[in-house]
Amino acid sequence: MKKTTLFVCAMLIAALAMGADEKYYQKMGETLSEFSSCRSVEDFQSLANKFRVIASVEKEEWLPLYYEAHCYVLISFMVDLTAQEKDAYLDKASALIESMSELAPKEAEVQVMTAFYYTGSLLVNPPQRAMSTTPLIHAAIAKALVMEPNNPRALFLRISNEMGTASYFGEDIAPYCAQATELLSGWDAYELKSPIHPSWGKEEVEGIVRSCGE
Repeated sequence: MKKTTLFVCAMLIAALAMGADEKYYQKMGETLSEFSSCRSVEDFQSLANKFRVIASVEKEEWLPLYYEAHCYVLISFMVDLTAQEKDAYLDKASALIESMSELAPKEAEVQVMTAFYYTGSLLVNPPQRAMSTTPLIHAAIAKALVMEPNNPRALFLRISNEMGTASYFGEDIAPYCAQATELLSGWDAYELKSPIHPSWGKEEVEGIVRSCGE
């Protein structure tokens, strides 16, 4: 009787865990689908708030923190904000990156978002920040590629940053155009760990390839 009771309890716990996982994936999937309709600061802030709610419930999951940070970095790219306002949003992203780094220190995507954050910081004031921030971007990308050599977002950020540097110094960008074309051709072959893992970046690479052809 005791063994039967323990077995029933174990099955009940497993069923509850599966139900919780399904609810988490469903909520994340629904929230992620809103990215494509975001256009303004208010849109991205609203979406960030939704990921914050999920993170407050799923305290052991790093992906809600990742996407909340992603929202804040994307806000920092908006041209109608002051440098001070952009930095305020980037500060929020930085705190989230620190938290998810503790939860998932071996995840390449954490380093990808770190590099993306530093890219946003650099773009707030390139003349003043290039010297201090560029090495941090390169270091984060390098760490991501050690963890996952074929990560397409890490490869995109490496190409984008190196291409930007080459363009700034008047160097030939043709090698980076070729790299972007190669990355784009194999983009869909990358296998996501789950439907809610990061998949962004393809449109940005397409933009690079188009600009190379102009």
